[in-house]
Amino acid sequence: MLESKYSALSITVLSGLLFAQDGWAAGTPAMTIWPQSPSGKLPAPAASADTVEDAVTGGKVSLNMRYRYESVEDGSVPAKNGHASTLRTRLGYSTANYQGVGALLEMENISVLGDEHYNSTVNGLTKFSTIADPKATEINQAYLSYVGISDTLAKFGRQRFTLDNHRWIGNSDWRQDEQTFDGLTVVNTSLPDTRVTYGNIYGVERVFGPSSPVGRFSSNSNLVNVAYSGLSVGTLVGYSYWVDLKNAPTFSSLTSGLRFTGRHAVGGGVDAIYTLELARQSDYAGNPANFGLNYRLAEIGGLVSGVTGMLGYETLGSDGVHALQTPLATLHAANGWADKFLTTPNTGLQDVYASLASSIANVKLMGVYHEFSATAGGANYGNEWDLHAWYPFGKYTVGVKYASYSAKTFSFDTDKFWLYGELKF
Repeated sequence: MLESKYSALSITVLSGLLFAQDGWAAGTPAMTIWPQSPSGKLPAPAASADTVEDAVTGGKVSLNMRYRYESVEDGSVPAKNGHASTLRTRLGYSTANYQGVGALLEMENISVLGDEHYNSTVNGLTKFSTIADPKATEINQAYLSYVGISDTLAKFGRQRFTLDNHRWIGNSDWRQDEQTFDGLTVVNTSLPDTRVTYGNIYGVERVFGPSSPVGRFSSNSNLVNVAYSGLSVGTLVGYSYWVDLKNAPTFSSLTSGLRFTGRHAVGGGVDAIYTLELARQSDYAGNPANFGLNYRLAEIGGLVSGVTGMLGYETLGSDGVHALQTPLATLHAANGWADKFLTTPNTGLQDVYASLASSIANVKLMGVYHEFSATAGGANYGNEWDLHAWYPFGKYTVGVKYASYSAKTFSFDTDKFWLYGELKF
């Protein structure tokens, strides 16, 4: 019954979306390969109420609807090409604050429009290529917040939680069922130009949905991130992530690193853009393996006359048996949109890439080229072209996206195509 109601609503809303108006296309970076998290001051707190009743009735409704058509031609045998037509609907309500305490509840539904001609990972249609957007109805977010301490925001419950460029901790919002985190998070900005974030995570609701046997990580993870933006040339971030995944112990790890990123005017209407990041990952908690692996990232580019060009080099280390992993990341945003490297191969990953981004008549355009190889042994995995065009207007965004991976020694040729429209308010 619920499914049929959502499907009827899907068709009505879709027609409006395709002719409608938000500046953010999910999974698309603003300038670099990965999206950047907000920095600086905390968001303004919700309005204060005099009574609990006023707090409950004086809140705000939020609605997000995203239709997407996705096709996958992955060259595997005997899989058939996948085609998915899905609508994600999120409806939320956030209260006003009473004595510093607020609450948010957000429901989410993913409906399939028409027949399922794809492997959602839980529908049993393994003869088709995989598109990890299963049908689902669930609580996407449900948390209490507290702002009663100066320059501090605390949240407890299920929440959207991201750090820096999403490379280690992200919400994977390109998938219809985004990744959310169960736990306590605290952000403090009381020190000048400094943002301190702590998270204790006891569960991770993954993109595969609540009916999947791998849809949730049971966790006892502690995440610490300190960002200092007082430098004239950029922001310096130090972090340590103790990731303890009880039902996936081979992904448990301790990762500590430093990240520096900035943008600086160099004259002649040119801005230089740069990122340098180094990290070390080792086994942690119940992981039966014993390893110590390096992560390196370097990006350099420029912005001139509305065109952003970037060159990047990223390595996920390997000892020939184990490879550095990022199981809590926004994986689609890194290492190509064809999603060939969601799990790092045992021989590691080296990604050399170049990107161009601009806009024409408010249509945003981006292209990325990747060369992939192994860090251990140097094998040429393959290469990939990624293209994205999207048009934000008002509360709406429409877009088209394409990824083409050409295999050499890893996996198989894959082409993916997306057409989408989104409403957000």
